[in-house]
Amino acid sequence: MTTSRILDFFTALVAQDESLPLTEAALSLAQDAYPDLDVQGTLADIDALVVRLRRRLPQGADVTQKLSGLNRFFFRELGFCANLNDYYDPDNSHLNMVLKKRRGIPISLAVIYLEMAGQLGLPVKGVSFPGHFLLRATIAAGEVMLDPTTGESLTESRMVEMLEPYLDKGGQSIAGTLHALLQPATEREIVARMLRNLKTIYLQTERWQRLLAVQQRLVILLPESIEEVRDRGFAYARLDYLRPALEDLERYLEQEPDAADATVIESQLQELRQRTRRGD
Repeated sequence: MTTSRILDFFTALVAQDESLPLTEAALSLAQDAYPDLDVQGTLADIDALVVRLRRRLPQGADVTQKLSGLNRFFFRELGFCANLNDYYDPDNSHLNMVLKKRRGIPISLAVIYLEMAGQLGLPVKGVSFPGHFLLRATIAAGEVMLDPTTGESLTESRMVEMLEPYLDKGGQSIAGTLHALLQPATEREIVARMLRNLKTIYLQTERWQRLLAVQQRLVILLPESIEEVRDRGFAYARLDYLRPALEDLERYLEQEPDAADATVIESQLQELRQRTRRGD
């Protein structure tokens, strides 16, 4: 599939919040690395896992039994877990490879878990917790927070401990902050976080073509974010796509003339204009 068709497909998937198919949209991110990926075939593979699990559940299983059965199947039998040996491998964000290797990062494991839970009718949501994506399950006894890399139930004290490195030390209420951070994430927020994980990896490894592909998706996914347009401009510039880089950076300054980085952007624009005139 061509880049244009891949982006058109993604655009159609994320067009409306109400109908955004999380698993399919998340899986489609892998098409940048695997352009011949059979998206529907991979979704069918997840469906087949759910069929296997249903056969193991007792007739008329309640929410607690289903959740317990899913955890045993997902973490013990299938062996899904964090890829601690190569945590920053981009394939940890590509659901086709996570399914194949049974290794991933919290958010990619969570997306697969959420798909399976949804097919079982389980009330489970994703939570965009700082540094470690979580799962929030509603059972008769109340809300349970789960680690998507292990299935472990997380106590409040454990979550406070996880949160502390991200807290502003200016006297924030940890309890209030924790409550706010445990609200369910939207499908769009989850896909955005997956893309930003890839963005960080490709920036650090200077894989500019892959970075541009991620930026193209972020601009589509978050059309109100002018910062993503700016960052796409930087990616274009890295690849010597001068005119698209100029267009994005000029657009950024038009909308944010008083931005903190306006001087830096103007300097970059001057350099790009000079190179364009020279025909670089």
